[in-house]
Amino acid sequence: MNLKIAVLAGDGIGPEVILQAKKVLYAVGSVYNHEFVFEDALMGAVAIDKTGNPLPEQTLNLCLNTDAVLFGAIGDPKYDNNPDAKVRPEQGLLRLRKELGLFANIRPIKPYKSLLDASPLKREYIEGTDFTIFRELTGGVYFGEKKLNEAGTLASDLCEYSEEEIARIAHLAFKSAQNRRNKVTLVDKANVLETSRLWRKVVKNVSAAYPDVALDFLFVDNAAMQIILNPKQFDVILTENLFGDILSDEASVITGSIGLLASASLGKTNALFEPIHGSYPQAAGKNIANPIASILSAALLLEHFGLFEEAKNVYEGVKKSIEYQVVTIDLNPGSTFGTNEVGEFVSNFILNKDDLLYFNRNNVHIGQSTIV
Repeated sequence: MNLKIAVLAGDGIGPEVILQAKKVLYAVGSVYNHEFVFEDALMGAVAIDKTGNPLPEQTLNLCLNTDAVLFGAIGDPKYDNNPDAKVRPEQGLLRLRKELGLFANIRPIKPYKSLLDASPLKREYIEGTDFTIFRELTGGVYFGEKKLNEAGTLASDLCEYSEEEIARIAHLAFKSAQNRRNKVTLVDKANVLETSRLWRKVVKNVSAAYPDVALDFLFVDNAAMQIILNPKQFDVILTENLFGDILSDEASVITGSIGLLASASLGKTNALFEPIHGSYPQAAGKNIANPIASILSAALLLEHFGLFEEAKNVYEGVKKSIEYQVVTIDLNPGSTFGTNEVGEFVSNFILNKDDLLYFNRNNVHIGQSTIV
């Protein structure tokens, strides 16, 4: 298979973690005879600094004319800490999602057995957890009309959803549940919000087409508590934009590190794959950022194009890197391995997994192949 992939490394640790994802995809291409052509483009704070625009037209045009987008991270303190900034890196990502029609963000939550003790939650609560969050991406308060009075003392953000916006992601969630454990939980605030009441009405109607899938409902405040108290109860969580943004970050504590969580953002014809973490500018250039979420995002990209065996190989490589403790300091504070070494381990595992029998940790430090 030949794929043209737009690479938007972005800001902070984005370029470092994206480089590891590209290494892994190159390894997959070599082993399975695929050709992945990468084209780099600017986005985020780095794009503002060079063009004044967080999403330059050249970048958007590239993304519209490639098979998929591999995205790193955006954000910079000089914008994050300035409430008066008129142009922000996040505006580029919001616009990109809108222009590409990326209405569904999919975030798998499944902890690794060897990392159960890395989570601040008790092992007995999280062991066996395996759920996916379906977050609507193009509606809600992030895209609603925004108002600020002249005095700067009164502000509003309009939360708005249509039946079509809700139904299209609901269908994806129910189809996913059919291939999992046949349960969808709609998370909303229907006791207060009119938009949530519309969500309930539409999702109930959609559920009629999936009689084999159970549907239940949780208010978002209760859902936030249940994700911590009993995450094993969930299979597929379906929710709106703002709630999904918050709950998916909360769920990262189950895995032990936000650096392990990948995501796919899908539309009718376009797809974008990204780690859910931010740009972490304090770690930029220090070779300490966890690249696993970016690598797993590449695995989701492979799955999207039906390359399931290839994706399985990536997952296995990540699992082995964790088992062998070739991880960054967020997973093991005493680790002497960095961003590059983790990427090298996984890519070399894909190239020749049989040589893992002769794995030598010392070679990781001196720039030789991880597996020899």
